[in-house]
Amino acid sequence: MKSSIQRVSEREHAYVREALENGFRVSSKTAFRTRLEEAFAHRFGTRFALSIANATAAIHAALEAAGLGAGDEVIVPALTMSSPILAVLHANATPVFADVDRRTWLMDVKSIAANITPRTRAIITVALYGLPVEMRPIMDLARKHHLLVIEDNAQAMLSSCDGALAGTLGHCGIFSFQSSKHLTAGEGGMVITNDEDYAVKIRKAAGLGFTTLGARKSKATKDELQHPAFERHDFPGWNYQMPELCCAAALAQLERADELVAARRESARLLLEAIKASGSTLLTPQHVPGNWVNSYWTLACELDTARVRWEDFRPRFLAEGGHKFYAAWQLPYLEPLFQNALFGARARFIERQYDQGLCPIAEGLQPRLLQFKTNYWRVLDAQTQAEIFRKTLQSFDE
Repeated sequence: MKSSIQRVSEREHAYVREALENGFRVSSKTAFRTRLEEAFAHRFGTRFALSIANATAAIHAALEAAGLGAGDEVIVPALTMSSPILAVLHANATPVFADVDRRTWLMDVKSIAANITPRTRAIITVALYGLPVEMRPIMDLARKHHLLVIEDNAQAMLSSCDGALAGTLGHCGIFSFQSSKHLTAGEGGMVITNDEDYAVKIRKAAGLGFTTLGARKSKATKDELQHPAFERHDFPGWNYQMPELCCAAALAQLERADELVAARRESARLLLEAIKASGSTLLTPQHVPGNWVNSYWTLACELDTARVRWEDFRPRFLAEGGHKFYAAWQLPYLEPLFQNALFGARARFIERQYDQGLCPIAEGLQPRLLQFKTNYWRVLDAQTQAEIFRKTLQSFDE
């Protein structure tokens, strides 16, 4: 890759200026919303792409479009950021947590199968830290039980498994343009699917339920809206439209996707080399099977907390000049929301108990995980952090 790239380039500035000069028009074929959706569908080889306000809203819209609601269960991973879980609650459905694989930290298909009940309607997979989920066995299971599968790829842009891009094997794939993601517009999301009927329903769920919306039509026309006999709504939709300015920035980022993803992969490569060079066994990186391509939204590692506590590793790394890093998120079902059943009126729909010990592998991993930055746009900065990484690891063996 180049020695340095810009996180936000002149292309983004130019597209945003053009959107401003166009007066935020979104009904014409030259609108950035249309251009972004067409380009995204082309990049992923899917029939349809639908821009949405954010990835959480996209998952919610996908669930509502499939008709999920009270009494329905959705199987979700125990180790994830809370957004997909909250989207299940937004749809009045019940999250059911599957445990994860001990090496990849992704949903374990055996745990998914063990959690299927007569109430199960859907599975939401999460590509964690940039590592894609192996979808084929999950899709086989879904076909057997007639389940919807939503791929949450907010952290996995251009990741792949067995040559298939993440997001292209489920019934729909979800992506994020939030500020920390591979491609950003400050905020925003995208849904891809090959099912036209499903795409229309997702569009309506995200577009106030207007009657004339379509898989490739994101807005009712003025002629339709101005007519006194126009019947506007045939779906209880939400206002989840992605703003035109965000679409403009996202299109520019999509056109630069290869170099933006390559920068993170290069940063991760340098950090992984530093772990090897240190000779330390203190950190174990997330396992990447040979047929998978990780886009490294972050470099996640498991810390041997029997030797060094998280609270001791972090200050030493920072003292050496390392950048701040995150621990893994608390498991969603161990948050006060679930432990205290703070579901509001939804509580009458949710009959499950979410006790500690529900997913033992995920519970054992979560306190041990470290998420190191990979969003370095200058190779020199990544090299500097890699050297700090090496020195910190070796310091614990001295």
